Amino acid sequence: MDRITAQLTSQLSRVTLRGRPRPSSVVRRAREVPPTLVAVAHGSRDPAALRTVTALLARVRALRPGLPVHLGHIELNAPLLGDTLATLRGEAVLVPLLLAPGHHVKHDLPAAAAAARHLSVRIAAPLGPHPLLADALYERLAEAGWDGAARAGSGVVLAAAGSRDPDSAVGTARTAALLSARLGGVPVLPGYASATGPGAPSVAEAVRALADHGRRRIAVARCFTAPGLFAGRCAAAAPGAVSAPLGDHPAMARLILHRYEQALALAPVPLPASHPVPRPSSTSLSHPAATVGV
Repeated sequence: MDRITAQLTSQLSRVTLRGRPRPSSVVRRAREVPPTLVAVAHGSRDPAALRTVTALLARVRALRPGLPVHLGHIELNAPLLGDTLATLRGEAVLVPLLLAPGHHVKHDLPAAAAAARHLSVRIAAPLGPHPLLADALYERLAEAGWDGAARAGSGVVLAAAGSRDPDSAVGTARTAALLSARLGGVPVLPGYASATGPGAPSVAEAVRALADHGRRRIAVARCFTAPGLFAGRCAAAAPGAVSAPLGDHPAMARLILHRYEQALALAPVPLPASHPVPRPSSTSLSHPAATVGV
């Protein structure tokens, strides 16, 4: 559908309603390069993380030929987001490869955008919650051996990184509800790799809560874009089937493009008029209070 839409757009850009060719200046504008999509990954010391994100962006490029797609990391991996933005010109849309709202989305990305004073920057919403994310989680569970027909006595823990930002827990709970619906009503409880206080159980605690309610067949759906420390920690706490990180699942690539298109309707991030914005650190864009090591 994306390819058909692109072909029709290209053909229609060349004619008027009466069938005459459009002026060459109009055709040139139709061929202008769209704003750059900058996918923002957290970063990880696990070498598989960069390979996974690179494969995901390759799928995005295949879905939207001609769209400039770049990668920037918040920390731990090159290229860092600030370095990526420094190489760009014109317009950019930052699409966080993060699965719930939190400190990185609310603070680190706006700081990086404001520091890139040579660019017009928009910031997209995180990938979750969204039905496409639930689709990817469901299919990764199926790949791990989840049998959708055997729902009696089953339960799922939605394993996420965790954050001190309460909006992150709200977003994860909404994703759990979407996955539960996708699983036909099987209970899905959030569990976190990094304990975030009362009301935010660890993965092991969420497993025990399901077992205490008579759920004997418990799987863990890992809500992570790529492998890393926290994704591995969640797998170690799984009593049974555990899904792979979402990686380059086709629904993830479509979701990235959906967030990109949504952000194009937003105003660029405004620059403060009173004083210049300091450039983020060259080693990390994360706040000391943010969860790290994902």
